[in-house]
Amino acid sequence: MIEWITIISLILIGLVIVLVEIIFVPGTTLIGLLGFVFMVAGVGLGFRYFGNVAGWIITGSTIVVSTVSLFIAFRANVWGKFSLKSSSNSKVNEGELESVSAGQEGVTLSALRPVGKAELNSKTFEVRTMGKYLEAGTRIRVLQINAHQIIVEPLS
Repeated sequence: MIEWITIISLILIGLVIVLVEIIFVPGTTLIGLLGFVFMVAGVGLGFRYFGNVAGWIITGSTIVVSTVSLFIAFRANVWGKFSLKSSSNSKVNEGELESVSAGQEGVTLSALRPVGKAELNSKTFEVRTMGKYLEAGTRIRVLQINAHQIIVEPLS
């Protein structure tokens, strides 16, 4: 009796690991291979303990159960319950740059390394330097505005 429990446990554990690999963690073939090894070990023990006839029955049953399980899992859209349903299409500083122009002055609210936050016209914006690191509280001037990026330089 313990032989059957061992064989069935190995095959079921392997099947679950393969399903987890395919549905929840795709691309990490190591997990799928581990599940496949568990199933092969279970089938191999079936041949060893019960002979060729029982071994082939176990092999066929494993293939049928695996195929049906995969079909049901994909049909039931199991992964859909865990996947992200929405996306963000917004951009940094989107629609806010009308009030900012080149030459305007402001002050950094955070350290710019080289990106950070600054206050311009009493509004907070994400700004970028040309590579310099600036500390919070530094007076800055807007050099240019490119594709939703505000490029600044420190005031001398």
